[in-house]
Amino acid sequence: MKIVLVNYRYFISGGPERYYFNIKDVLERHGHEVIPFSVKSSRNLPNGYEKYFLDIVDDEVYFAQAKKKTPRMIVKSFTRMFYSFEAKRKMRQLIRDTRPDLVYIMQMHNKISPSIVDAARREGVPVVHRISDFQYMCPNALFYNDKTGVCEDCLKGKRLSCVKYRCVLNSPVYSGIKMAAKWLHDVMGVTKKIDAFVVPSSFTLGKLNEYGIPAQKLNHIPTFFNLKEADPEVEFRPFVLFVGRIEKQKGLMTLVKTFEGTGYDLKIIGFSNDGYEDELKEYLKGKQHNIEFLGRKKFDEIVPYLKTCLFTVVPSEWYDNFPNVILESFAYKKAVVATDFGSLPELVKDNETGLTFKYADTADFRDKVKYMFDNPEQARQMGENAYKTLVEDYSPEAHYGRLMRLFDKVVSRNR
Repeated sequence: MKIVLVNYRYFISGGPERYYFNIKDVLERHGHEVIPFSVKSSRNLPNGYEKYFLDIVDDEVYFAQAKKKTPRMIVKSFTRMFYSFEAKRKMRQLIRDTRPDLVYIMQMHNKISPSIVDAARREGVPVVHRISDFQYMCPNALFYNDKTGVCEDCLKGKRLSCVKYRCVLNSPVYSGIKMAAKWLHDVMGVTKKIDAFVVPSSFTLGKLNEYGIPAQKLNHIPTFFNLKEADPEVEFRPFVLFVGRIEKQKGLMTLVKTFEGTGYDLKIIGFSNDGYEDELKEYLKGKQHNIEFLGRKKFDEIVPYLKTCLFTVVPSEWYDNFPNVILESFAYKKAVVATDFGSLPELVKDNETGLTFKYADTADFRDKVKYMFDNPEQARQMGENAYKTLVEDYSPEAHYGRLMRLFDKVVSRNR
């Protein structure tokens, strides 16, 4: 099968891109031809399809990181939020030149736009979209804002809440623009034009169904971990590891308050786009703690910490959609202590692959942390269970089989 693989980054910056390159590798190993479609960037990996990629906008991972936002950059960025004729034209040309069987989309909102769906339909090529956030239902894709915390107002039709709570970049202007783009996509019926959706978590699948996407279009296919080290040699040293972006919705304040004054060692690997790390460090000033911020690291630099920690933590306070860090922990035989919220309990089974604690409850979180430190053999056993779960349920072959059954059905139906 010849497959166009779409993502607005052709370099690894987080979980969605790790999945992108992992599934590309799996598909190619099974003899499929994979054709990338993305946006030009100085960070892009080498490829033979750069001429079809969209023109560069700001060459930053995130729009908010651009130090100087020129009028051209702003216009181009906002155009792609709504409908990009450049993306539509280039996708049609790519399809005409390569004649693929299917288009598989990872991330298209904001930097590419849903215009590529129209291009594929015009050329008679079916489209499958993998959902890794809540972009269709929520202008900031999080179901979360700094004013109210978890918020589903837009899902319930209260569109102006996005502007009221400044959900996008803490700006009423940006929030209004994103709200308008979401409204346009609803009017255009973008989801109706897509043949099928791949959804990693059943929790997110339920939200998409509530939004109005028919159940028969929604396919629960959990992500996978590309296990490059079978049965790895690991240790269980007395420290805890957090890996991820340092953002409010990730539950970092709850995390540092939980470890404050305990004497337990906590290592935090990650980066902050908005200065939130400084806020956490300011909070900890003068307080007794063993919390260490290690900054941003590449995955191969994170592996030694995954191999040697006692367990990892995922204290998310938003609907975290099947975070890769949990599978990465399982791959190195580490149990996870996570919030009992959103999709996390689908992965972290109490007393089997880890422990869950009540939402933003530092006392309950601390009790679970204490249990793990007091019972290292239990932590080790849960880690072994987690590894077994990964090998059996989240392997590349299991994912590939589920995905290809869907692809074959979609392509056959289209023909």
